[in-house]
Amino acid sequence: MTSYPVNLVIAGRSCLVVGGGPVAAGKVAGLLECDARVDVVAPEIVEAIASDPRVTCHRRPYVAADLDGRVLVISATGDPAVDGAVFRDAEARGIWVNSADDPEHCTVTLPARVRQGSILVTVSTEGRSPAVASWLRRQLQDQLGPEYETLLDVVAAEREAIRAEGRSTEGLDWQRALDSGMLDLIRQGRTDEAKELLRRCLSSSSA
Repeated sequence: MTSYPVNLVIAGRSCLVVGGGPVAAGKVAGLLECDARVDVVAPEIVEAIASDPRVTCHRRPYVAADLDGRVLVISATGDPAVDGAVFRDAEARGIWVNSADDPEHCTVTLPARVRQGSILVTVSTEGRSPAVASWLRRQLQDQLGPEYETLLDVVAAEREAIRAEGRSTEGLDWQRALDSGMLDLIRQGRTDEAKELLRRCLSSSSA
Protein backbone atom coordinates (compact mmCIF):
# COMPACT_ATOMS: atom_id res chain seq x y z
CA MET A 1 0.00 0.00 0.00
CA THR A 2 1.12 3.56 -0.65
CA SER A 3 1.80 5.44 2.59
CA TYR A 4 0.83 9.04 3.30
CA PRO A 5 3.93 10.88 4.59
CA VAL A 6 3.49 12.99 7.72
CA ASN A 7 5.64 14.38 10.54
CA LEU A 8 4.01 13.94 13.94
CA VAL A 9 4.37 16.63 16.59
CA ILE A 10 4.67 14.54 19.75
CA ALA A 11 6.43 16.96 22.11
CA GLY A 12 4.84 16.58 25.53
CA ARG A 13 2.53 13.81 24.32
CA SER A 14 2.31 10.36 25.83
CA CYS A 15 3.89 7.54 23.83
CA LEU A 16 4.37 3.89 24.74
CA VAL A 17 7.13 1.46 23.80
CA VAL A 18 6.38 -2.21 24.45
CA GLY A 19 9.67 -4.06 24.75
CA GLY A 20 12.86 -3.38 26.63
CA GLY A 21 15.72 -4.63 24.47
CA PRO A 22 18.24 -2.91 22.17
CA VAL A 23 15.71 -2.39 19.36
CA ALA A 24 13.29 -0.81 21.81
CA ALA A 25 16.12 1.42 23.07
CA GLY A 26 16.54 2.82 19.56
CA LYS A 27 12.82 3.55 19.35
CA VAL A 28 12.87 5.24 22.76
CA ALA A 29 15.80 7.43 21.69
CA GLY A 30 13.89 8.60 18.62
CA LEU A 31 10.85 9.53 20.70
CA LEU A 32 12.94 11.40 23.27
CA GLU A 33 14.66 13.28 20.46
CA CYS A 34 11.22 14.74 19.71
CA ASP A 35 10.52 15.54 23.40
CA ALA A 36 7.76 12.95 23.78
CA ARG A 37 6.69 11.62 27.17
CA VAL A 38 7.78 7.98 27.03
CA ASP A 39 6.65 4.94 29.00
CA VAL A 40 8.28 1.53 28.48
CA VAL A 41 6.62 -1.75 29.40
CA ALA A 42 8.61 -5.01 29.43
CA PRO A 43 9.59 -7.71 31.93
CA GLU A 44 13.25 -6.86 31.33
CA ILE A 45 14.56 -3.43 30.34
CA VAL A 46 18.11 -2.70 29.20
CA GLU A 47 20.20 -0.17 31.08
CA ALA A 48 20.24 2.25 28.13
CA ILE A 49 16.51 2.75 28.71
CA ALA A 50 16.29 2.27 32.47
CA SER A 51 19.03 4.77 33.25
CA ASP A 52 17.33 7.64 31.41
CA PRO A 53 15.33 9.76 33.90
CA ARG A 54 13.04 10.94 31.11
CA VAL A 55 11.61 7.42 30.68
CA THR A 56 9.00 5.84 32.94
CA CYS A 57 9.69 2.11 33.12
CA HIS A 58 7.23 -0.64 34.03
CA ARG A 59 8.96 -4.00 34.51
CA ARG A 60 6.10 -6.38 33.80
CA PRO A 61 4.24 -7.89 30.84
CA TYR A 62 2.13 -5.70 28.59
CA VAL A 63 -1.61 -5.32 29.28
CA ALA A 64 -4.19 -3.55 27.11
CA ALA A 65 -4.71 -0.81 29.69
CA ASP A 66 -1.14 0.36 28.99
CA LEU A 67 -2.54 2.01 25.86
CA ASP A 68 -4.81 4.39 27.74
CA GLY A 69 -4.05 8.01 26.88
CA ARG A 70 -1.34 7.26 24.29
CA VAL A 71 -1.03 9.02 20.94
CA LEU A 72 1.54 6.58 19.51
CA VAL A 73 2.58 3.03 20.39
CA ILE A 74 5.68 1.19 19.27
CA SER A 75 5.98 -2.55 19.81
CA ALA A 76 9.52 -3.95 19.74
CA THR A 77 9.33 -7.21 21.67
CA GLY A 78 10.40 -9.64 18.95
CA ASP A 79 7.46 -11.83 20.06
CA PRO A 80 4.80 -12.07 17.31
CA ALA A 81 2.10 -12.91 19.85
CA VAL A 82 2.77 -9.81 21.95
CA ASP A 83 3.25 -7.55 18.94
CA GLY A 84 -0.01 -8.86 17.48
CA ALA A 85 -1.87 -8.20 20.71
CA VAL A 86 -0.50 -4.64 20.88
CA PHE A 87 -1.56 -4.06 17.28
CA ARG A 88 -5.11 -5.35 17.81
CA ASP A 89 -5.57 -3.40 21.03
CA ALA A 90 -4.24 -0.19 19.48
CA GLU A 91 -6.42 -0.63 16.39
CA ALA A 92 -9.49 -1.06 18.58
CA ARG A 93 -8.69 2.26 20.31
CA GLY A 94 -7.79 4.16 17.13
CA ILE A 95 -4.16 4.64 18.23
CA TRP A 96 -1.33 4.72 15.70
CA VAL A 97 0.94 1.71 16.17
CA ASN A 98 4.30 0.60 14.80
CA SER A 99 5.67 -2.91 15.17
CA ALA A 100 9.41 -3.19 14.63
CA ASP A 101 10.26 -5.33 11.60
CA ASP A 102 6.62 -6.42 11.29
CA PRO A 103 4.82 -4.28 8.66
CA GLU A 104 1.64 -6.36 8.87
CA HIS A 105 1.18 -5.12 12.43
CA CYS A 106 1.71 -1.44 11.64
CA THR A 107 -0.64 1.44 11.02
CA VAL A 108 2.42 3.68 10.83
CA THR A 109 5.93 2.88 9.65
CA LEU A 110 9.06 4.69 10.84
CA PRO A 111 11.32 5.94 8.04
CA ALA A 112 15.09 6.07 8.23
CA ARG A 113 15.99 9.69 8.95
CA VAL A 114 18.81 12.18 8.69
CA ARG A 115 18.79 15.31 10.86
CA GLN A 116 20.86 18.43 10.46
CA GLY A 117 19.49 20.93 12.93
CA SER A 118 15.95 21.73 11.83
CA ILE A 119 16.39 19.91 8.53
CA LEU A 120 14.87 16.45 8.51
CA VAL A 121 15.22 14.09 5.54
CA THR A 122 13.44 10.74 5.68
CA VAL A 123 13.66 7.59 3.57
CA SER A 124 10.94 4.96 3.48
CA THR A 125 10.52 1.70 1.59
CA GLU A 126 6.96 1.36 3.01
CA GLY A 127 8.11 -1.48 5.21
CA ARG A 128 9.56 -3.61 2.38
CA SER A 129 13.23 -3.30 3.34
CA PRO A 130 14.47 -1.35 6.37
CA ALA A 131 18.01 -2.29 5.27
CA VAL A 132 17.66 -0.39 1.99
CA ALA A 133 16.16 2.59 3.80
CA SER A 134 19.08 2.64 6.24
CA TRP A 135 21.60 2.36 3.40
CA LEU A 136 20.04 5.32 1.58
CA ARG A 137 20.04 7.27 4.84
CA ARG A 138 23.80 6.78 5.14
CA GLN A 139 24.31 8.08 1.60
CA LEU A 140 22.32 11.21 2.42
CA GLN A 141 24.02 11.68 5.77
CA ASP A 142 27.40 11.93 4.06
CA GLN A 143 26.09 14.79 1.92
CA LEU A 144 24.02 16.78 4.41
CA GLY A 145 26.70 18.71 6.29
CA PRO A 146 26.31 21.56 8.82
CA GLU A 147 26.47 24.12 6.02
CA TYR A 148 22.87 23.21 5.14
CA GLU A 149 21.68 24.25 8.59
CA THR A 150 23.50 27.57 8.15
CA LEU A 151 21.82 27.97 4.78
CA LEU A 152 18.46 27.35 6.42
CA ASP A 153 19.21 29.93 9.12
CA VAL A 154 20.13 32.56 6.51
CA VAL A 155 17.06 31.97 4.35
CA ALA A 156 14.66 31.72 7.31
CA ALA A 157 16.00 34.95 8.83
CA GLU A 158 15.54 36.81 5.56
CA ARG A 159 12.01 35.47 5.21
CA GLU A 160 11.14 36.67 8.72
CA ALA A 161 12.70 40.08 8.02
CA ILE A 162 10.56 40.50 4.90
CA ARG A 163 7.42 39.49 6.78
CA ALA A 164 8.28 41.88 9.64
CA GLU A 165 8.23 44.70 7.09
CA GLY A 166 4.68 43.73 6.18
CA ARG A 167 5.68 42.39 2.76
CA SER A 168 4.65 39.06 1.31
CA THR A 169 7.25 36.36 0.76
CA GLU A 170 5.08 34.76 -1.91
CA GLY A 171 6.12 35.39 -5.48
CA LEU A 172 9.79 35.85 -4.62
CA ASP A 173 12.15 33.57 -6.51
CA TRP A 174 13.58 31.64 -3.58
CA GLN A 175 14.64 28.75 -5.80
CA ARG A 176 16.74 31.01 -8.02
CA ALA A 177 18.38 32.42 -4.89
CA LEU A 178 19.15 28.95 -3.56
CA ASP A 179 20.66 28.00 -6.92
CA SER A 180 22.79 31.15 -7.03
CA GLY A 181 25.85 29.77 -5.20
CA MET A 182 24.87 30.67 -1.65
CA LEU A 183 25.78 27.24 -0.35
CA ASP A 184 29.27 27.41 -1.82
CA LEU A 185 29.84 30.78 -0.15
CA ILE A 186 28.71 29.36 3.20
CA ARG A 187 31.07 26.40 2.79
CA GLN A 188 33.90 28.90 2.32
CA GLY A 189 32.92 30.72 5.51
CA ARG A 190 31.60 33.73 3.56
CA THR A 191 28.17 33.78 5.18
CA ASP A 192 27.73 37.56 5.00
CA GLU A 193 28.30 37.41 1.24
CA ALA A 194 25.73 34.63 1.00
CA LYS A 195 23.21 36.84 2.79
CA GLU A 196 23.88 39.71 0.41
CA LEU A 197 23.57 37.42 -2.61
CA LEU A 198 20.23 36.19 -1.30
CA ARG A 199 18.93 39.74 -0.93
CA ARG A 200 20.07 40.67 -4.44
CA CYS A 201 18.34 37.65 -5.96
CA LEU A 202 15.11 38.30 -4.08
CA SER A 203 15.23 42.00 -4.91
CA SER A 204 15.57 41.33 -8.62
CA SER A 205 12.79 38.74 -8.57
CA SER A 206 10.36 41.22 -6.96
CA ALA A 207 11.14 44.04 -9.36
